[in-house]
Amino acid sequence: MPKVDLLKLREALEASWDSKTSFQNAVKENNPALGQCYPTSRVVQIFLPEAEIVEGQVWTGISMEKHFWNVLKVDDELIHIDFTWQQFPHGSIIKSYKILDRNNLGDSQKTIDRVELLKKRALDYLNKD
Repeated sequence: MPKVDLLKLREALEASWDSKTSFQNAVKENNPALGQCYPTSRVVQIFLPEAEIVEGQVWTGISMEKHFWNVLKVDDELIHIDFTWQQFPHGSIIKSYKILDRNNLGDSQKTIDRVELLKKRALDYLNKD
């Protein structure tokens, strides 16, 4: 997979999200990132293979929500890459997180299909220029 500018990748992913790529077909007006965190983190890892996927717990002020994003280790520091954080209300905080084992993600076929669809759409978007 060729390297890509992260801002362009984010734009491509955001343009590619819909109910077919979201968790349980979640769609909410004015919140396109809802349900997109896991497939987005998997596609980011495809484009940025040195990135790891993180699973965390986010306190929204009302409830605790599961969330996924990526981290990249640079000079013994973790740089967090989260293209779907905007799905949470202002003031939400990460309570805990763990880096997942990329070799044991245990994705279902439905999840794999969502990731593949999002990857294809993002690639199409990036290649349209």
